[in-house]
Order: sequence, then C-alpha cells, then structure tokens
Amino acid sequence: MTAAIDLYTWPTPNGHKVHIMLEETGLAYNVIPVNIGRGEQFAPDFLKISPNNKMPAMVDPEGPGGRPFALAESGAMLIYLAEKTGQFLSTDPAERYRTLQWLMTQMGHVGPMLGQINHFRNYAVEKIPYAIDRYVNEGTRLYNVLDGRLAESEWLGGADYSIADMATWPWLRSWENQGQNLEAHPNLARWFREIEARPAVERGCAVLADRRRQGAMTDEERENMFGATQYRKR
Repeated sequence: MTAAIDLYTWPTPNGHKVHIMLEETGLAYNVIPVNIGRGEQFAPDFLKISPNNKMPAMVDPEGPGGRPFALAESGAMLIYLAEKTGQFLSTDPAERYRTLQWLMTQMGHVGPMLGQINHFRNYAVEKIPYAIDRYVNEGTRLYNVLDGRLAESEWLGGADYSIADMATWPWLRSWENQGQNLEAHPNLARWFREIEARPAVERGCAVLADRRRQGAMTDEERENMFGATQYRKR
C-alpha cells in the first residue's frame, strides 16, 4: 500500500490546484492546514519544507529512490505528481510541452495578475484607481487569451484534460471579484463548467472549505498576509 503524502495547504487557488490533482489521481494524502492568516507559513518547521514560506507544500514519504521528498511551489508539485502517477501530462512531446506552456502561463501570468486584481479591488486599504484599472484590464486580456486558446482546443494543453487545466481553473472561480464576466468568453465558460462538474474537482474544492475566512479581515490576518511580518529575514 502506498504511503500517504503529507500536504501542507490552505483553501486558496494554489492549494486547490494540488487538492484537485491528488483527488484526480487517487493518491492518498494527509491534509495539514497552514493558516496563512495566523502566520503559520513562517514557522521554522514549515520553512524547512517551503523556503519561500508559501503554501501548498508537501512531503512524499515515497519520493525518488524510495526516500522522503519535500517539495514546494504548486506548479512543480503538479509536474511531480503527474510524473509519479503517469497521469495528466502527456508523453507525446508536442502535447507535453504545450501543457507545460499553459501551466507556465498560469504560474507566470494568470495567478499573479488575478491575485493583484483581488488585492487592489478587495483587500487594499487605500483604493487606487490606476492599480485597479491596470490589473482588471490585464485580467480581461488574460481571459481573452484563454478563450482564444479554448476556441481551438478542447483543453488548454490539447486533446486531454491535464495539469494545465487543474492549475488555471481555481483562479477563475472568483471571476466576479476580479471584475470579469465569464459569460463574455464563451469558450472559457464552456471549459470552466466542464471542469466544475468533475467529481474530483468538487472534492478538491471541499478540502478545508470550512476554514475559509468569513467576514472582514482581522488586523492579525492583514499583518500576516500583507504587512511587514512577511518581509522579515528568517
């Protein structure tokens, strides 16, 4: 019997990427919450697993060579899990690299830009119109890029559902908070609904769903997530 992976996570888009992948592959995993509002991502033991103090991160007790293996960064984790299981990353070179291209699009553009929209529209104490307009417009541009890709391909990587889709989908769940109109992008909306209906996606999004913050952000949460605490040398 395969030993369970220890998954250090929180119910965020990056956390959901890996929850979904683990549910899709059927790998056993233990959920270890890392409450980023309380600053648990700065704990010394967690930093040994995730030096950049970001979640998710994981420890696979049966890693390469049969030894425990710690890994952070959600994109790297998706590739690792795909190669470990032989699922959701094609062995055909062309489709494999297209999948990785769209995975990197999510990592380098979709996640960072939509995250900035969410911050400046919904969390920033000072509302800066220039910043809001800049990032909302960039978000719309990225929605158009994704819609264009999905006009020519059923899935982002090609013919098959892959880690590129799993990585991107959670970031679009909050499209209204991002100042976007999903239905204005029909190919993207079709893709979004197909993924939303997958049982493994539903299970992945349920992980730690009861821990999601309700109501206004506290001073402690704001400091740990956006204040000087994150910039301290550790």
